[in-house]
Amino acid sequence: MIRRFSLRTTVFFLLFSLAVPFLAASAQEPGLIPRELLFGNPVRSSPQISPDGTRLSYLAPSEKGVLNIWVRTIGKSDDRQVSNDTHRGIKFYRWAMDGQKIFYFQDLNGDENDHVYSVDLQNSTVRDLTPFQGIKAEEILLSRNHPKEMLVSLNLRNRSLFDVYRVDLESGAILLDTQNPGNVLSWFADRELKVRGAMAQDTKDGSTSLLVRDDEKSSWRELMRWPFGDEGNVVSFTLDGKALYLETSLGADTTRLVKVDIASGRELETIAGDPKADMGAVLLNPDDYTVEAVSFNYLRNGWKILSSKVREDFANLSLLGDGEFSVTGRDNTDKQWIVTYRRDDAPLAWYLYDRKKKSELLFLSQPELLKHKLSKMTPVVIKSRDGLPLVSYLTVPAAFEGKRGLPLVLFVHGGPWGRDVWGYSPNVQWLADRGYAVLQVNFRSSTGFGKKFLNAGNGEWGVGSMQHDLTDAVQWALSKGIADPKKICIFGGSYGGYATLAGLAFTPSLYSCGVDLVGPSNISTLLQAIPPYWAPMKKQMVLRIGDVENDEALNKRISPLFHAQNIRVPLLIGQGANDPRVNIREADQMVQAMRAKGLEVAYYVYTDEGHGFSRPSNKLDFYGRVEEFLAKNLGGRAEPWKKIEGSSVEVR
Repeated sequence: MIRRFSLRTTVFFLLFSLAVPFLAASAQEPGLIPRELLFGNPVRSSPQISPDGTRLSYLAPSEKGVLNIWVRTIGKSDDRQVSNDTHRGIKFYRWAMDGQKIFYFQDLNGDENDHVYSVDLQNSTVRDLTPFQGIKAEEILLSRNHPKEMLVSLNLRNRSLFDVYRVDLESGAILLDTQNPGNVLSWFADRELKVRGAMAQDTKDGSTSLLVRDDEKSSWRELMRWPFGDEGNVVSFTLDGKALYLETSLGADTTRLVKVDIASGRELETIAGDPKADMGAVLLNPDDYTVEAVSFNYLRNGWKILSSKVREDFANLSLLGDGEFSVTGRDNTDKQWIVTYRRDDAPLAWYLYDRKKKSELLFLSQPELLKHKLSKMTPVVIKSRDGLPLVSYLTVPAAFEGKRGLPLVLFVHGGPWGRDVWGYSPNVQWLADRGYAVLQVNFRSSTGFGKKFLNAGNGEWGVGSMQHDLTDAVQWALSKGIADPKKICIFGGSYGGYATLAGLAFTPSLYSCGVDLVGPSNISTLLQAIPPYWAPMKKQMVLRIGDVENDEALNKRISPLFHAQNIRVPLLIGQGANDPRVNIREADQMVQAMRAKGLEVAYYVYTDEGHGFSRPSNKLDFYGRVEEFLAKNLGGRAEPWKKIEGSSVEVR
């Protein structure tokens, strides 16, 4: 089976001294959950099973507190650290098909120019497989039929385009395999590790096309095209390489899984779909590539089981509890699975599932959290002013269930082409533990709810309906008596940071304060500064946002920078100095504009971070400062802020 591992994203994402609290502590009130438990390193996380099923890998802190890769033999306690990152910590890794190496991605201080490194498990040698300064590794393709090779996409030849290179894992030799014709965003290989599929973007009309070829010597030809506004992507080749499994919205509102003939482009069958939600994860049999199950997530994630081979397994895994599970790893014999289990009021858990025996709990991400009472997350559907259903999630503090008139944090997701989901969130649990009701809203433009809902956000930034949806959600919380109208904060990262600035500038009487993490303030300068490898996607962004670079009036209308004088309440901004998506200029110019008007803004820059914060010391510093800020402006509980050793923060 081809294993495709990609860091590609087209969204902006992918997040003291005690104030007098409005909620006085009582003998019955539980103690605060330490920020270290919520935003520090996990004890262990992200387990994977080796291809031969004999070893388990996972992420855990080194002696210096930096996340690294560890390996142990299943059934033994011979755990050992095999990587040696000393600064940012490892977040993404996977096994080589021969089981002798592990790959991981790492960038430099948040610049997102990821390199692919390999760790040799025999001698612990670490090798940079893509040792090119300023170059980004985008995705790797692996096949069990060719365990000594790897395909990797790099923008080595052209910073705007990713070609495919073939890497010999024994020698480290790297050769150009497939050259980008100029518009390809992602690549797909068959079981023989031959590049035979590509998703391309038309830079003139924003449409997306599927290119295929019969073999490496054949010319590329267009098999399918999705007009702007429709969604489509490749899931996998079939075993014989004669057909493709595709995600597509053609002929329906929500995306569905279909099987398409490569020779003719004819749709052979619709495998799975749901009228309310786009398709999510696809479980493919590793031997014959048949589809076994497909997930769909409207309010919560669920599975449509399509193969009798896994029906009993899914029944067994459903007994783990009332949360949600996903199969995140399988060995080559398909006898053992890694299962990730998620609840809303407990830390992430991982199980080793033996298909002939039973589930074995491997570990929890943060077991100390079990000593604290976490809050429940409730799905709710809020109607927008024009009648759109907004799937949202309300979390009321566990210690104050049933209490009315709570301070509220509207926590806005990034993207904006992403979504909020049900389940454990450290941000949400932190806010709820401090006494705040937390409301998360899938405003129009959020993904997962069909193309009509997605496209309803086109041209609706800032003063438009995307922001109206957030306003309507706050009004809903007020009408239900959930929120105190004098204690409402808007808080978000990336697009959520932009929504924070827009909320304070365009609806200044609604909020008591705002927190912006790496949010853009001037959409024209945002688009001027995007990374070069976003160039093929820029047309789609312009069609969804508006042509702000050529329409000055539009840009001024939707960019909070030009309305800074309207802000009436305190604002806190956090920014990574090396952010390649939302350049630091976006924060600098907003702070300058506010201070020129004598407005209150706190500004914290982290010099070794990018788009969001990776290092625990920086996260602990930032969230500690935010906690102090919220306690001052909303009156919630607070753990005293303290100086965090190793944080790169600069107070500006």
